[in-house]
Amino acid sequence: MKTIIKHTFLIAMVAIMAACSTVPLSGRKQLSLVSDDQIQQQAAVAYKEFLGNPNTKVVTGTSNATLVKKVGNRIASAVNQYLQAEGLSNQFNFNWEFNLVQSSDVNAWCMPGGKVAIYTGILPFTANEDGLATVMGHEIAHAIARHSMEQMSNQYALQVGAQVLGVATSGKSSIVQGLVNNAYGIGGQLALLKYSRSNESEADQLGLMFMAMAGYNPQHAVSFWERMANAKSKANAQPEFLSTHPSDARRVADIQKLIPQAMQYYKR
Repeated sequence: MKTIIKHTFLIAMVAIMAACSTVPLSGRKQLSLVSDDQIQQQAAVAYKEFLGNPNTKVVTGTSNATLVKKVGNRIASAVNQYLQAEGLSNQFNFNWEFNLVQSSDVNAWCMPGGKVAIYTGILPFTANEDGLATVMGHEIAHAIARHSMEQMSNQYALQVGAQVLGVATSGKSSIVQGLVNNAYGIGGQLALLKYSRSNESEADQLGLMFMAMAGYNPQHAVSFWERMANAKSKANAQPEFLSTHPSDARRVADIQKLIPQAMQYYKR
């Protein structure tokens, strides 16, 4: 019996190690055990429920709301052109949506499939169009890098490992569905996955490149993150937007190192 379990476990580990995908631009290999299409479908439902929730106030008809859509569509277009040039467009069939939400929370996010929300509470820190492009490029980068899929795959691998995968493989779909439901809840309860600090650093890297591709000066990203760092130092609580992010000094230093690479993509 122990021999059977051992062999099953080894087979499972080999399968897990083989299930990898590559992040565009960074070239990093990531675990890919969960269907990205399944995640996107559930995320689209959750996004629609979030926008339709009586507690969600979507801002329309204002200059800020127009700017959010303008910047978002501009970056999405640049990203789509890049993916097409790299022969990757068939892997990212996103249906982009960009909405400004009335909230004092200093926050922004992009769900799998390109469902973006920018909270009005972050606008004083973006300060200008390039600052907004920094935020939106960063959030869009999370979706393009499939960080949600990666986090769910890591959780699935842990669950499978705990069960030695003997019976778990036959119930994979139910396990995956459970992970997706937990991440992008039911009944309008939006629960976004917490990304790792390495995910956040990768989103900084890709986000700089994406904003540059769209014609936004990546040098302005440094100013935005410095404003966020100052706000955090003055506040009693850390903004949700920064809850899992790298330390301020390290982030700014890392971004400054990436500026020359990003400027290669920059076209005004």
